[in-house]
Amino acid sequence: MMLTTHVLAGLALALPVVVFVPELAPAAVVAGGVGGAFPDFDMYFGHRRTFHFPVYYTALAVPAVGVAVTVPQLLTITVAVGLAAAALHCLMDIFGGGLELRPWEGRSERAVYDHYHGRWIAPRRLIRYDGSPEDLLLAGGFAVPTVLLLDGPVVVLVAVLLGISFVYVVLRRWLADLAPTVFSKVPEPIEEYVPDRYLE
Repeated sequence: MMLTTHVLAGLALALPVVVFVPELAPAAVVAGGVGGAFPDFDMYFGHRRTFHFPVYYTALAVPAVGVAVTVPQLLTITVAVGLAAAALHCLMDIFGGGLELRPWEGRSERAVYDHYHGRWIAPRRLIRYDGSPEDLLLAGGFAVPTVLLLDGPVVVLVAVLLGISFVYVVLRRWLADLAPTVFSKVPEPIEEYVPDRYLE
């Protein structure tokens, strides 16, 4: 799914803190956004394998949330929301398309790498591919409660994320056709960092 969808999902995970522990809402919102984005920091090196840990993030998030509910402090809330957002990111990717330049073709059976079991998890394709119309719909679904419960800069951020999402959805298939042309011409020192899928 789109990085923007993951960030919006992370922001939505912070909403219980906004409601029940409002004084810690800013920290929870930042943790949710960063945690939702963090796994995709591996976009250009070992994507969905280097920073994607579907089992470990979840295993850490469950007790962290329990501690945060019991002892709602800055550190416990921040850690719990950040880990939960990272875990949700990885689980969402499982329900999306495979790891390929044109995931609508359904050729890849690699969604997210499971380090615990030492194997790739196959994509479920409920959201057909990142940048699909249903991906945009999901992003909007996460955005609605966030906008209703928060205000100020967060609402502006949500609007920007939805705008970027919309443009990406419109251009997604065209960008896949353009990528091999663009990335085949990068300077040699950078070439080793270009994922193979961008050259398909």
